[in-house]
Amino acid sequence: MDLGFTTVDVFTTTQFGGNPLAVVLNAEGLSTEQMQAIAAEFNLSETAFVRPPRDGAHTAEVRIFTPRFEMPFAGHPNVGTAFVLGRAGEACGRPISGDRLVFEEQAGLVAIDLIRDGTDVIGARVAAPQPLTVGKRIAPDVVAAACGLPSDAIALDHHTPCIASCGALFIMAEVKDRSVLAAATPRTELFSRHFAAESTNSILLYTRAAEGHVDIRCRMFAPLHGIAEDPATGSANVALVGLLAQLRPESDLTLDLTILQGVEMGRPSRLEARAVKRSGDVVETSIGGHCVPVMSGVLTLR
Repeated sequence: MDLGFTTVDVFTTTQFGGNPLAVVLNAEGLSTEQMQAIAAEFNLSETAFVRPPRDGAHTAEVRIFTPRFEMPFAGHPNVGTAFVLGRAGEACGRPISGDRLVFEEQAGLVAIDLIRDGTDVIGARVAAPQPLTVGKRIAPDVVAAACGLPSDAIALDHHTPCIASCGALFIMAEVKDRSVLAAATPRTELFSRHFAAESTNSILLYTRAAEGHVDIRCRMFAPLHGIAEDPATGSANVALVGLLAQLRPESDLTLDLTILQGVEMGRPSRLEARAVKRSGDVVETSIGGHCVPVMSGVLTLR
């Protein structure tokens, strides 16, 4: 079986920056086990598999795998997959018309709008498939220790570390400044000890920035998923912008944040996040950015 694939760098305008993604284009005949094995072979933070939709009104079914697990939803695979299909002008043998794509995923239907420069597709913006949910609090000293930081590194002015989701669960924790963020190092043994039984074992650390057009700097660690650190995590940052909007005192607002991630890895990524709040509730969240194509080829299964 020959499978066409493309790799792209997501949330960047420069090759070899951002978050790399592999997109397998004709994955209809693959089993879950085969997709997981292929994702492990690519060994990127995620690999997306494009399959015919169950409902012909939608663009495609998309399944997303880290090297170890399947994800119900993830931001950079959706942005990158929409970019690949939009540039190709077709999905699963059917032409794509217009700039709106709809993917069927485990977390639900995911709507994506292509970003163009003239007629050229240069990126995409993804609407989160689920409303913001904020779950249990996590002890600050436990989060700090798992990230190799002193217990007083966590900032508690705005919120205690907590689990939040707009389709994928993450532990959210604010740290005091950029120096603390840069010093963080995930300790896999403490992730295993404290978070293996939690609903999520992925941590997004962030700090507020005052760097020109950048509002937030962040890092994401998920060593139990085979991702020591992720260069850009759309699903985490879309939940973050929702959480920060929910914490704001205004009853109605649109919060736009430019988020920089991956700098400490040498793969700077720029994510544009948005949350819309109405009558005290976050009713819409989205994440977007640019993409750059890198490689294409054929994977032969024997």
